[in-house]
Amino acid sequence: MIWLHDMSYLFGGAFLANAIPHFVSGMMGRPFQSPFAKPPGKGLSSSTVNVLWGFANFVFAYLLLACVGSLDLHAADQVIAVGVGVLLIGVMSARTFGQFHGGNLPTGS
Repeated sequence: MIWLHDMSYLFGGAFLANAIPHFVSGMMGRPFQSPFAKPPGKGLSSSTVNVLWGFANFVFAYLLLACVGSLDLHAADQVIAVGVGVLLIGVMSARTFGQFHGGNLPTGS
């Protein structure tokens, strides 16, 4: 397997995971942080902007997962690459957006 394909699958997984909160928040009519807000990533964007941004992320994910190489869901290295991309963006999003939505609770000491 060409390592560039695995990198494509990693980023494809990241775009796929990033699409979900934006698209769902937008469909629910809720504002959410996006790169287009003021300040970027901290301010809230409209639900319409989030639906469009989520859809764009789905398109990027499709291009990276389906159009680069030939993703085989039975090939462990390819599935792991996608999974790592999903996990990395998921943890980054949880830590970043948790500070705005109460998800980063302090640990007891």
